[in-house]
Amino acid sequence: MTPARLAAWSAGGLVAGLALALLAWGLIHPQQPVAPAVVGRAAPDLTVHSFDGQVVSLAALRGSPVVLNFYASWCASCRQEAAALSEAATAHASVRFLGADIQDSDAAGLDFEAQVHHRYPAGPVTAGTYLDFGVTGPPETYFIDSAGVIRAHHIGPLDAQLLEFYLKDLR
Repeated sequence: MTPARLAAWSAGGLVAGLALALLAWGLIHPQQPVAPAVVGRAAPDLTVHSFDGQVVSLAALRGSPVVLNFYASWCASCRQEAAALSEAATAHASVRFLGADIQDSDAAGLDFEAQVHHRYPAGPVTAGTYLDFGVTGPPETYFIDSAGVIRAHHIGPLDAQLLEFYLKDLR
């Protein structure tokens, strides 16, 4: 066999091997379901039992704009954004803020709350689910108008500037 022919067969074998490896990877790692598109739709109902003893549902907050933040104690970005969310909740009295602790143990959630001291109701979800919103992982925040329609969705940590950007159009 000539060197050119050997190289051609080697290249073909390499391409075939790569194609089989990609096929095997695709079979082992199936595509994840696509999160539902919720912006522009009515917010699914959700109830939070806050760490200070309140039971707050999105349905009860209808009539006021709402900032709904999904977070977890083990999420470093959630800790990073906690102060900005609390400050915005204090500065925007006409907007209701609600923290939904997800994928957490009660003890870890309580410990996190003791450290960050949310200035708005925050605690575990007791009715409804974060999956109805298409949350893929915390932090994720939804901006809901007074009619209960989701107007914006932000994935990742928020800071004061981003919060003001979203809040200026939320009425």
